[in-house]
Amino acid sequence: MLRPKIPTMPTPTRHTAPPAVIQPTAIEQHPTPAAVPAPVPVPSQPRVQLSPGALVALVGGGTAVVLVVGAVLVSMLLAVAVTAASVAVCAVVLRSLLASQHRR
Repeated sequence: MLRPKIPTMPTPTRHTAPPAVIQPTAIEQHPTPAAVPAPVPVPSQPRVQLSPGALVALVGGGTAVVLVVGAVLVSMLLAVAVTAASVAVCAVVLRSLLASQHRR
């Protein structure tokens, strides 16, 4: 009842013929017209050239962004850790208060 049914591989019922062989055909070459020089492509967007001062400012700005994001993430992690510690202290205090009430 709960046995899985394994599909069987169907057996070929007749003999199949080998695939037909395709004979290559002759390739005719037509004379091509003289090559026309391609027009020089015009850049669609202007190139951005950075001076050394701008490059230093860009690197400094990127570093500042990384430091600020890191400080925010670390402060969030610290806030979670402080909250968890305070909840744990509250749980211990409540447990001791409830235990002392049962003893009286």
